[in-house]
Amino acid sequence: MTFAPDITERLARARADLRMGVPVVLCGSDGSGAVVLAAETLNAARLAQARALGGDAALAITSWRAETLHAPAYDGDVARITLPPDATLQWVRAVADPADDLKSPMKGPLRSQREGAADLHRSAIALAKAARLLPAAVVAPLTDAAAFAIEHDLTRLPANAALNSDVSPLNPVISARLPLEVSEAGRLHIFRPDDGAEEHYAIEIGSPDRSKPVLSRLHSACFTGDLLGSLKCDCGPQLRGALAQMGAEGAGVLLYLNQEGRGIGLANKMRAYSLQDQGFDTVEANHRLGFEDDERDFRIGAEILKRMGFHSVRLLTNNPAKVARMEEAGIQVVERVPLKVGENRHNHHYLATKAAKSGHLL
Repeated sequence: MTFAPDITERLARARADLRMGVPVVLCGSDGSGAVVLAAETLNAARLAQARALGGDAALAITSWRAETLHAPAYDGDVARITLPPDATLQWVRAVADPADDLKSPMKGPLRSQREGAADLHRSAIALAKAARLLPAAVVAPLTDAAAFAIEHDLTRLPANAALNSDVSPLNPVISARLPLEVSEAGRLHIFRPDDGAEEHYAIEIGSPDRSKPVLSRLHSACFTGDLLGSLKCDCGPQLRGALAQMGAEGAGVLLYLNQEGRGIGLANKMRAYSLQDQGFDTVEANHRLGFEDDERDFRIGAEILKRMGFHSVRLLTNNPAKVARMEEAGIQVVERVPLKVGENRHNHHYLATKAAKSGHLL
C-alpha cells in the first residue's frame, strides 16, 4: 500500500502547478528530461533560473503560432524557438501571446531548433493546454531530471504522460430531481472525471426509454452566451431551444460539457474575442493563439450517455463532426436534428465562418 499519487493524480498536480507559475519536471527513460514553465504564468526570476541551467533552452509553441510568427516548425506540430541570450519575460510573453502582434509584428529573428527530439516540448504544450493556459512553455533540458525534481520539490512526470489521449473515466456523483421551466420532470446528473478536471452534467427530461434513440444534445459550456446572453454566438439560444424541444417532446438528455471556448477555456476565449475585434475570424483567432479550430473532446459526452444506459440518439446539432465523433465512440446517431436558432447581426460573420471553415450546416 502506498499513499503516493499515481500518474493521473500527478498530472492533475502538474496542471495546477503550471497555472500557479510553478515549474514541473518531465523525465525521459534515460534519466534526462526537462524543467517546464508555462509561458503565461512565468515570472522573471524563474526565467532567469531556467536560463542559468545552461543547455539549449527553448520556448515551445505550436505550429499554428509558429506560422503566425513566420518561424519554421521543423517538428511538424511543434516549433522549438531558441531562447536568445537576452531573452526577457516580455519577449517570452510577446512570442506566446498574439495580443500585440499587429502593434509589434516583428518578434525576431526567431531561430527554430531542428536537431534532437521534440517529445518533451510536445508534452509541455499538451500540459499547458490541459491547464487552460496559452499553448507555450519554456523547456530547459536536464541531465538528471529525477534528482532535479527531488532537490527542488517539483512535480515530476514521465515525458509522454501528458500525451495520453484516453478519456478519463467518468463517475456519477449524484442526481436529483430538478423542475425546469421547460419541464417539471427534470433531473440533473453530475459526473466527475478521475483526472481531477472539470465536472460535466447531464440534464434528463422526463423518463427516456433506454432501449430507444433519445433526443440528445452535446452542449459545450458558454459562460458568455448561456449566462450573459452574449450576441457574439448562438450558444444561449441553442441551449434554451434544445431544452424547449425536449420539454415539448416529453423526454431528452442535454449533456452540458465544461469545455468552454471549444475546449480552450474562458480566458483564452476572451483572447480570441479580442483578436476578432482586430479583424480576425474565429478560426484565425484560435490559430494565432496556437490552438486548433476546435479542441473539444466529444467522447466525454458519449461516455456519459453510456453510463446513463443510452446507446443511440437523435442528435440536436448543426455540426456533422459531432455526429462522426459520437459514432466513433460507440453511440449510434439515428438522426441529426437541426437546431438553427440565434442568428443576429453581431454573430452573422461568426456563423458564416463556422459554416465555411468548420462544416456546420447552417
